[in-house]
Amino acid sequence: MQYASRSIAHPRRKLALAVAAAVALSGAGSALAQNNNSGYIYGTANPGDVVHIENTATGLKRDITIGQDGSYRANSLPIGNYDVTLLHNGAPADSRKNVLTQISLGTNVSFNAPATSKEATDLNAVQVSANALPSIDVSSVDSRTVLSADQLAKLPIARTSISSIALLAPGTTPAVRGYGNALSFGGSSASENAYYINGFQVTNPLTGVSSRQLPYDAIDQEQVLIGGYGAEYGRSTGGVINVVSKRGSNEWKGDVQVLWSPSALQEQPRNIYLRNGTKFQRGNPYTLRDQDNLQYSGSLGGALIKDKLFIFAAADWIKQTGNYTGPSSVSDDEKDTAKTKRWLGKIDWNITDNHIVEFTGIGDTETTDNQLYNYSYQTGRGSYLGKQYTKNYNGTQTNATPGGTTYIGHYTGYITDDLTVNAMYGRSRSNHQQTINSATGLACPQITDSRVAFAANPQTGCNISPTTLLPGAKDSSRGWSINVEYRIGDHDLRAGVDNYVLRATSGAIPAGGTAYTYNDLGNGQAIKDRLTSLGLDPATYNPANFPNGYYVESAALSTGTSARTNQRSQFVEDNWQVTDRWHAYIGLRNEQFTNYNGAGQPYASSRHQLDPRLGVSWDVYGDSSLKVYANAGRYHLGLPTSVAIRGAGPSTFPSQYFGFTGIDPVTGVPTGLLTGNYSATYFNNGANGVPPDAKTVGAQHLHSYYQDEYILGFDKQLADTWTVGAKAMYRRLRSLIDDTCDPRPFQAWGAQNGLLDEVNAGIGRSTGCYLFNPGRANTFTLSPAPGQYLSIPLTAAQIGEPKAKRSYYMLDLYLEHQFSDKWYGKVDYTYSRSYGNSEGQLDSNIVQADVSTTESWDFPEIMENTNGNLPNDQKHQLRIFGTYAPTDEWQFSTVTRIASGYPVSCLGLRPTSAGGDPFNYHNNYFWCNGEPAKRGTFGRTPWTYNVDLSVAWKPAFADHKLAFTADIFNILGKQRVTQYYEYGETAGGVANPQYKRARSFQDPRYVRLGARYDFTL
Repeated sequence: MQYASRSIAHPRRKLALAVAAAVALSGAGSALAQNNNSGYIYGTANPGDVVHIENTATGLKRDITIGQDGSYRANSLPIGNYDVTLLHNGAPADSRKNVLTQISLGTNVSFNAPATSKEATDLNAVQVSANALPSIDVSSVDSRTVLSADQLAKLPIARTSISSIALLAPGTTPAVRGYGNALSFGGSSASENAYYINGFQVTNPLTGVSSRQLPYDAIDQEQVLIGGYGAEYGRSTGGVINVVSKRGSNEWKGDVQVLWSPSALQEQPRNIYLRNGTKFQRGNPYTLRDQDNLQYSGSLGGALIKDKLFIFAAADWIKQTGNYTGPSSVSDDEKDTAKTKRWLGKIDWNITDNHIVEFTGIGDTETTDNQLYNYSYQTGRGSYLGKQYTKNYNGTQTNATPGGTTYIGHYTGYITDDLTVNAMYGRSRSNHQQTINSATGLACPQITDSRVAFAANPQTGCNISPTTLLPGAKDSSRGWSINVEYRIGDHDLRAGVDNYVLRATSGAIPAGGTAYTYNDLGNGQAIKDRLTSLGLDPATYNPANFPNGYYVESAALSTGTSARTNQRSQFVEDNWQVTDRWHAYIGLRNEQFTNYNGAGQPYASSRHQLDPRLGVSWDVYGDSSLKVYANAGRYHLGLPTSVAIRGAGPSTFPSQYFGFTGIDPVTGVPTGLLTGNYSATYFNNGANGVPPDAKTVGAQHLHSYYQDEYILGFDKQLADTWTVGAKAMYRRLRSLIDDTCDPRPFQAWGAQNGLLDEVNAGIGRSTGCYLFNPGRANTFTLSPAPGQYLSIPLTAAQIGEPKAKRSYYMLDLYLEHQFSDKWYGKVDYTYSRSYGNSEGQLDSNIVQADVSTTESWDFPEIMENTNGNLPNDQKHQLRIFGTYAPTDEWQFSTVTRIASGYPVSCLGLRPTSAGGDPFNYHNNYFWCNGEPAKRGTFGRTPWTYNVDLSVAWKPAFADHKLAFTADIFNILGKQRVTQYYEYGETAGGVANPQYKRARSFQDPRYVRLGARYDFTL
């Protein structure tokens, strides 16, 4: 679907409840078969003995009798440290201290032949981190990243979101800046990830981009999954971020902290230049491009009733002030104040040692107050325009998090040693607000100036925001899940079912009623193409109607609707210990997705979306020192709720072309409009405000978005503290859902079947765009008149669109040193390629916000020359992170990320020799200067080097409870380009001097100073 704006800064456009599984093996436990907010302990000992497990912080106890096969397993243990004791004839015989459990992972605690009680102290104080226990998880069939609160407190990480932590995992890359802090996992677009907090899905319910957040210091562990995950996880073809929060303990303890990033210690951001050397954005100090960040945080937790009832609370308060010059032809200067308030409260009730209930509340609110001024690239700040206030602004865009409040309840029941039940219910809600106050009192339209001669000093107006958020905008989600785990013989079985309902009310209207874009006339091709689109003779084009050599387009996209999405799934897993050294994983997930329009009518539905998941691991030597593993799986993804806003809602998108003789100096609106036959209203994508019939929104029996994935890898323990490994991954997109806006196949079918009038009537009563599966046969429905329906079967050849292609290859190598001898470190190198004709649900080349309804696939012509290097293709990545503590007082740490650049494309106007631009997509084709411009073949952005350092001093006089910290981000000060402007031609077909002008850079060097005090009561 066509993008609404072409501004330079932001260009346009049952299975029945089944059984699930996890195996008790001679490794570190199956990562695939554990509840997603807990871990487990398992191992071997003599049959008949008892393993006593006790949480060191909460006193939670479990006693597990060793089975006849000599194995045991304690499932669904809350994250934390445990003392594990072997009881022989009721007396302690052996023990392990401070055994750490991790999210969805198992820890192998095996005991040798029974020792006497007298010998039991021989292994006291053994900890997992000391490598007395196996360090390689030989029972899992994948590899994943888990980061603890201790690591997060030591490493220099931007505390902006849970996504900033996930960048430490291999296969992750930052999405383009227009999508905020979102990430690409394994070559997928930024909307294809799933996010969980304490077992509840917190993915943005509107667009699927990013998630709700929690206080940084409330995170106990964060798990990052990039492929290979089990059947419990779905609704993701990218990756999974799974967070478990902290909880209270028997000891009352807390912390207070202040962090300050002063603008005085921030390096000046780079200037942006046009390719001819002219400054596009002034970067002198007096342009006030600075930022000051102040954060207060604290937490407190403890026991209300020892060993029974616990509470924990944490909060962040962040204030960010700054001045920014807009790097676009909208040309404004902003003085911004953003305030973020996040809180988390948690209650844990150990009703008995066999029944646990948890309640979590989370708040995430962000407000912004923007004061805007006119701006000239020659003379600096100009007149005051007004201000804009937003609260949890999510809108229809993809560059913000949804915010709001979230409440989660969770129950764990250890029914027997072998049977465990988990149940979860959660809900979240967020209201979105945008208020605009113009200094002139006028409703000023957005002004975009794309004329080459005005690139350095474009026409401006009094616009504050291009669009106004629909009043009453909000979104919500609620969901529940039930999982049952049962162990029988060599099989750990698990079944689960969940149900989520996502709701959203959203939309936007253009400020000032429309938006104006000034363009070069060039050879008049844009006007001729518009005449063709209107069914008029392009030979009637008369350049005399454009005396100054320019034309202006008035375009106004208005959207607004309520929508709902239902997502259900069922899964079954079996983790099977085939032999002492071989472990197999067999899983199957079934998903259903249904999207509803504002009238509650379904417009897209997919059932029986089966995802097989298979895996195997081999403990080569039988001592957990070398694991070889492989897995294969299919992963489905549903349509985001936001599709209904344009695709299934009553949107309007009128466009008109004019000549003009002048421009109002205050509003920027053209004056002396010159009209002609080319000025007739054209509705882009047929969006004329008529609510579409739900049956006509998409093709019948749509195949869901899904991909297949294959992984092969190994992990090898080199010494007591060293581990090395490698992993190869291949992903292939098999099916995609987007929209087509091409009426020609429908009209050709109508002409062949004597139904052309009916077809045209049906097109007029639809949105003009239809959800479909590119490269497949699709059967569409049109409604020529109310209550009348026409079924139109079209082959892939008749539709004319190519098959969706996206292939991702990755080879990851790592070397890790566990914390020992006062230091921890990890080096990780990733080589990857992402290639095809579709990024996925998004289009980063133009930073389009219409998820799953991008400009791609709208017409076959748009897909010409698109097969190439995809936007998230980053060939080389090197990550180095670690800590060094030479004394109890001093600690040093680093996070270093070196990465090669992203591919660059060249977008332009499709030449007349190739058929021109009959659908008014202007310069959004993969054509440049009249020649085919294959995607991603016009060079790459430069390599980037991010070296972040941290130092902490914990003075002995304060018993090491007081810490002073200093973090330096991007210490090298390199501000390399991270994205170029990729329009090689203007909408008028004129060579664009801004082509390959920088759109974004690495963040400049800045310093974060902090003080923290940890205390006990």
